Amino acid sequence: MALEFLYSQPVKIRFGCGSRGELSTILASLGVQRCLVVCDRFLRPTAEAMQKDTPRIAAIFSDVEENPQLKGVTASVRLIREHNIGAVVGIGGGSTMDTAKFAAAIAGESDDPLPYFKGERPFSAARLPMIAMPTTAGTGSEVTQVSVMSNGKEKKTINNPVFMPTYAIVDPELTLTVPPRTTMNTGLDAMAHALEGYWSKHHQPVSDLCAIEAVRLVLENLETAYRDGANLAAREHMSLAALLGGLSFALPKTAGSHACSYPLSEDYHLPHGEACAFTLDSFVKINTDERLETLCRRVGLSGTDELADRIRALKALGGLRVTLSDLGEVDLDKLAHDAAIHPLMQNNPVAMDEAALKRMFAALQ
Repeated sequence: MALEFLYSQPVKIRFGCGSRGELSTILASLGVQRCLVVCDRFLRPTAEAMQKDTPRIAAIFSDVEENPQLKGVTASVRLIREHNIGAVVGIGGGSTMDTAKFAAAIAGESDDPLPYFKGERPFSAARLPMIAMPTTAGTGSEVTQVSVMSNGKEKKTINNPVFMPTYAIVDPELTLTVPPRTTMNTGLDAMAHALEGYWSKHHQPVSDLCAIEAVRLVLENLETAYRDGANLAAREHMSLAALLGGLSFALPKTAGSHACSYPLSEDYHLPHGEACAFTLDSFVKINTDERLETLCRRVGLSGTDELADRIRALKALGGLRVTLSDLGEVDLDKLAHDAAIHPLMQNNPVAMDEAALKRMFAALQ
């Protein structure tokens, strides 16, 4: 069979310690005089400190929730209009960047995100420039065209080219204060992105290379970053792993572990990275084939058994939940059903119906 693929990555990436200081220069290169910073309340002091050195920051929205709501998009758009904003800067984790993406996408047309969320109104190609500045090493949102948003209890993953950031500023120094548990959660999210992009039905050679290197970097640096958050070398390597993880799944998309993560987050309140990690070692075993064995050898492991063991060890080190009993009272039928019907499950190389997923979850007693 002839080798054919299409690879596209339009985001300009500026990676390096201290690169956050180049925000003003980047805004100027885009012809932007006034920008809005979107962050959560914990990062507002960081945003305010940046504002002192970057006069082009005209306003800050800092009420992004852990599971971002459409009301945050509405509030951001209103600030964009009030302050005549020319670009949106998302500083934080995936929730912040997803809110900033959505606001930048609709600000020129509407301050009501609901019709776009419901699919009743198409996104326009016209949008404000969006600059993504991650403060955690995991989501990879800085290089993807995905926005995960909620309207009350309804949560959707919306995949649209309009959400692709214009610039990514990846400054590992911004991750130095991330708490250990969040470090582990987000680091395993990066691992999930890399592995799922690698074994996705839609994988391709360029993404595969990013995935292999991301897995290697996580295996070599996540434990150190967890134990010693001030270790800049480990933080730097984890930031690179997260970036490469994002590039790994941006086109192939994720698969089984991410499909399972949505009911685990919505019904059992696991943070996203922990929810993805909950089944990741199970899917390593389920999806074992020669390609995955090759990845293991490329990153210095003996095979998929050792990879699954290493993932389990990292989860144990971080005190993450690993069994159904850790979740409390579980409706196994509903959990398996909701995971089975998630569209991302269709990307898994091994077909997983409700019965197969129920067996997988039941083994995690």
